[in-house]
Amino acid sequence: MAAHHEEHYHPKNTIMASLKTTMLTGGVGLCASAVQNTLVKKNVGPWGVFVRSGSTIGLFAAMGGTYEFVKDASANLREKDDHWNVALGGFFSGALLGLRARTFPALLGYGAALATGMGAFEYTGGSLWGYQKDHTIDEFERRQQLRKQFRTSGEQTVQELGEGRGIYAPGYAERRRERLKEAYDIEVPTSPIPAS
Repeated sequence: MAAHHEEHYHPKNTIMASLKTTMLTGGVGLCASAVQNTLVKKNVGPWGVFVRSGSTIGLFAAMGGTYEFVKDASANLREKDDHWNVALGGFFSGALLGLRARTFPALLGYGAALATGMGAFEYTGGSLWGYQKDHTIDEFERRQQLRKQFRTSGEQTVQELGEGRGIYAPGYAERRRERLKEAYDIEVPTSPIPAS
């Protein structure tokens, strides 16, 4: 029989996380509202960010806060931290976006679309870069291992690239002196190694 190891769930502070996310997404909404304000053909002034396109700020803040609240609340109620919490948060957040259309099908459609997208993203590892690294391995040790694994010796580098362009093997000055002596019959003085 294989032992089933289940991690202990740690409850999340739903209110604090929701407030932080609301402030963050509200700031993003403020930037989006400012962009909308600058694209208007007539001059609406600096307060147009809040007066004319201020609903964008509220929508962004509400969507972010709702997503975080529902995600953390469902995780606390279920005592599991998985992709279903993200899908639930995505549904309610998308439903807020669907409220702007003022139709029930839009509410369900936007909610289902955002829930599907975000739930699938979390289910596949929550990364756009594919393979998720093992979190049990120390990152410093992993990178040290990679450096040692792909390290080539200096002799092999000189052999493959040749000398010059800042790559010189030991004894280069003597070999250069000999080549110049043979080719041009010039005596090159030896120079001491620079102290740096």
